[in-house]
Amino acid sequence: MHDLIAFLEANSALVLANPTVFATFAVLFGGGGFVVGRYLLTERIANLESRIARRDEEITNLKGEQKAPKRELPMVPIAGAAATGESSDSVLQIPPMNKLTSVAAERRFNERQ
Repeated sequence: MHDLIAFLEANSALVLANPTVFATFAVLFGGGGFVVGRYLLTERIANLESRIARRDEEITNLKGEQKAPKRELPMVPIAGAAATGESSDSVLQIPPMNKLTSVAAERRFNERQ
């Protein structure tokens, strides 16, 4: 930047004598540099824009998952668990339901009740 200022100070008489030519060249070179840079970086810019869009979608999906109500546990009885009835006095026990249960084990379970 200092070199540019030093160059303009050294050639200020030329710039002041022909300001339209200087402005024209400045616009041409500046615009040309912008166009070439834009052309060379188009793929990178498109890639970054698609990544931003994908992250925005992920953020909205995650925010939607946070707002989902919490699910309650299923009301399916588990083998060998005790389930309570409507009143706190009654308790219903469920016998184990596996294939190795013998008739004698079922009788013992029924006798306990």
